[in-house]
Amino acid sequence: MGDVGLLKVENQNQGYIFSINGPVIKAAGNVSFKMREVVLVGKEKLIGEVIELKNNYATIQVHEVTTGLYPGEPVVSTGKPLSLKLAPGIIGNIFDGIQRPLGTASEKFGFFIERGININPLSENKRWNVQITVKPGDIVTSGMVFAKVQETSLIMHKVMIPYGIEGKVTDIVSDGHYTILDKLIGVTSKNGTHDLTMVQEWTVRQPRPYNKRLLIDRPLITGQRVIDAFFPMAKGGTAAIPGSFGTGKTMTQHQLAKWSDADIIFYIGCGERGNEMTEVLEEFPKLIDPRSGKSLMERTVLIANTSDMPVAAREASIYTGVTMAEYYRDMGYDVAIMVDSTSRWAEALREISGRLEEMPAEEGFPAYLSSRLSEFYGRAGRTINLNNTTGSISIIGAVSPQSGDFSEPVTQNTKRFIRCFWGLDRNLAYSRHYPAIDWLTSYSEYINPLSNWYKENVNPSFIDYRNELLKILQEESGYKEIVKLVGGDILPDNQKLILEIGRLIRLSFLQQDAFHSIDTFVPLKKQFLMMELILFIYDKCLELLKNELPISFIKETGVFEDIVKVKYTIGNDEPEKFDDLKKTTGGKLDQLLINYNK
Repeated sequence: MGDVGLLKVENQNQGYIFSINGPVIKAAGNVSFKMREVVLVGKEKLIGEVIELKNNYATIQVHEVTTGLYPGEPVVSTGKPLSLKLAPGIIGNIFDGIQRPLGTASEKFGFFIERGININPLSENKRWNVQITVKPGDIVTSGMVFAKVQETSLIMHKVMIPYGIEGKVTDIVSDGHYTILDKLIGVTSKNGTHDLTMVQEWTVRQPRPYNKRLLIDRPLITGQRVIDAFFPMAKGGTAAIPGSFGTGKTMTQHQLAKWSDADIIFYIGCGERGNEMTEVLEEFPKLIDPRSGKSLMERTVLIANTSDMPVAAREASIYTGVTMAEYYRDMGYDVAIMVDSTSRWAEALREISGRLEEMPAEEGFPAYLSSRLSEFYGRAGRTINLNNTTGSISIIGAVSPQSGDFSEPVTQNTKRFIRCFWGLDRNLAYSRHYPAIDWLTSYSEYINPLSNWYKENVNPSFIDYRNELLKILQEESGYKEIVKLVGGDILPDNQKLILEIGRLIRLSFLQQDAFHSIDTFVPLKKQFLMMELILFIYDKCLELLKNELPISFIKETGVFEDIVKVKYTIGNDEPEKFDDLKKTTGGKLDQLLINYNK
């Protein structure tokens, strides 16, 4: 379905509407359609997809509002599955769930876009500066790059041989400016001659092929300390951010989109509130890419499908996003996908399933919820592509469990297919602790695969320090329960120290200010030095306690407050200041012991 809204009917296979149930209709008549085939529904030619064939009826989910349709209107086959047009012009664009460009649509039809609009996904008139990279006589295979186009100032678009085509280049055009539909090269294969343009088409529900899947052993660096140090994400990995309303799911994904070291970002707003998605659409073009100083949209694609849009298009939106991401992965880019949120996508599945009168599973979700989640998250990975480049797709999906209940079906099924779980806590968010990732319920299964990378590229002690800090936080949690029951005075000084160091870790290391020029992004080297400083203070305080110095004396020195300020007072490129601070605080504590013994 390369031309959404401009589909050409390849045959005269036609039926008529028999019944209408919201976005689900039944077609009767000459309905020799195929499963997952795209059909044009009604006189307005609404886009639909065949999801069930039974007896002489075809069940179709319509990706547009069905209000006003009536039985007897025609249903016409297109002969194609739901597919995308892949060519230069995707980066920096804003699409709906089935690749209709919202910016172009608003220019042509106004802000209230009518259904059945007749519009191309990508501009067919814009001329791109093309550099041909093959010559006549060359043997080309599927996935091989035959031309390059500077799509944005940050992204070089590599035009590839479509899958299934291989042969000899017979003719080429000279370097110059061409539209996406102009012929660039001719290829002769055993199946005939192929005139290749910049355009490929690919069905959204079928993963794109690659040569080999690689081990996931490189981190997706985000600059967020609680993620990079405690619960790291790998390039080509999968993660979930579950949390109730107001805990910061969207804000966390914004930070990851802006600061992660992925080459290209796909942000899929799936079923979120319209005002929240409007904020994303307005803010992203204004964001400056910290790596290049240019607009973040020069390496970003937005897919907007708000809660008031048709549920069937919401169901298709995540497949649209991951298919385009695979296309850029095949060029050798590291791509990160943010989905906000998979819960709304699952609710669309539930609504369609209910209208189909399928047997419901837990909480009314369809029995195939887990398999659909598996299909989606399974398209992440780090691969060697058909052209021998290496690329990756990392998927980070937000989950919105009702009342923050992580035992509900979407969260529980998601945990089966992701390896990184960043659980957001309502109490942390309400106390203004951001990111509100709960260090007691979150986990990352990438620690072991990434440990060698951290040891070789940051410091051999990085993972050991991380484990020690987590151990202190777990001990602090147990002691805080005792304090709630009987008060803190009953605790011995070594346990009071755990409470103080736990507080220090939370305030100085885990809490991070997204709006502070220094603290919004922290490189791994500084993260290590911050952990090292905290453990230095901890060991120093333990020595003082062994010499029977009361912890109340240590607290009066203000050293803990000095450490909390480090994230603001020491820049990301000032590692030498950590040594100076260790000498200062160490000397202050040593002098405290001397004065106490006098």
